[in-house]
Amino acid sequence: MKEPEPPASCPTLEETLQQLAPGTPLRDALERIQRGRTGALIVIGDGPEVTQLTDGGIEFDVAFAPTLLRELSKMDGAVVLSDDATRIRRANVQMMPSPVYPTSESGTRHRSAERTALQTGRPVIAVSQSMNIITLYVDGRRHVLEEPTTIMTRANQAISIMERYRTRLDAANQRLFASEVGNYATVNAVVSVLRREFLLKRVGLDLDRDVLGLGTDGRQISLQLNELRGDNDREIEMLLRDYVVADGVPDDEKIRQVLATLDELSDEDLLSSSVVARQLGLPATEEALTQWILPRGYRALSRIPRVQMFLMDKIVGHFGDVQTLLRASEEDIANVENVGALWARHVSEGLERVRR
Repeated sequence: MKEPEPPASCPTLEETLQQLAPGTPLRDALERIQRGRTGALIVIGDGPEVTQLTDGGIEFDVAFAPTLLRELSKMDGAVVLSDDATRIRRANVQMMPSPVYPTSESGTRHRSAERTALQTGRPVIAVSQSMNIITLYVDGRRHVLEEPTTIMTRANQAISIMERYRTRLDAANQRLFASEVGNYATVNAVVSVLRREFLLKRVGLDLDRDVLGLGTDGRQISLQLNELRGDNDREIEMLLRDYVVADGVPDDEKIRQVLATLDELSDEDLLSSSVVARQLGLPATEEALTQWILPRGYRALSRIPRVQMFLMDKIVGHFGDVQTLLRASEEDIANVENVGALWARHVSEGLERVRR
């Protein structure tokens, strides 16, 4: 029997976690059910993709209330909520998803929950009566909701790791930039900074989910995260634009492809200088990693305020590399297409500050 195709679009895990964050009415209801140890099966969504899988139950339409959901969950069947979880549509419903959808769960409630989520594309929550845990199935994924204290402990540890990463990254970044200006940058130095940028990015992405899981309690962690993250995405982009092997100025599609490839690397591969260098199109031998390399000049131009990407492309395309750019006069820069005298002065003065 052919496995049915999943819905074209459905809520993401991150979007659903916002609905279930501590302090929200739905999370309050789940915690009441958890404390009562009655178990529950809750479907967030009442569209035709859900109703065609339901059988029996009580059909009504009332405003959502944590206490009401707690009482309705005492019945054996599932509870169906509206898409935004502000209304309770049905209760004591039997869910009948197709057995074609695979599930690794053993309990009847959890098997039904996972298959319903896969078939409908809607978030489904299972509260275990015996294990006393809350499991969310959404976007083809299984996610166990943790206690806020557990998340906070892990988040604080991650913040400490990010602080160390940021300190080391800033030092390595400054050393690389000095070597770029001094014309002695090496492939290994570039790869080292790029690797640190991605390590910082990955810890930040893990923290994003913890911030969602903390709800309003995660505000302080979110502020620290934003400060430590800084311009991480832009720093990565400028590194790629400076060093990705391409004929002339690399276009946006090329940068997206390389970025996607680097994002997919395992942590082990990311720590390998030769693997990272290979993704940039650079030689990956031991000898090649120690060779000098010349950046195009994007990182230097990005340090000048208000210089937009299209202007960087024009300047880099004209001069070719950062050393030629640093030697250029204001008049030379003004002769670049679409630059003009005012921007030439601004860029020239900015590059002068960069050289100091």
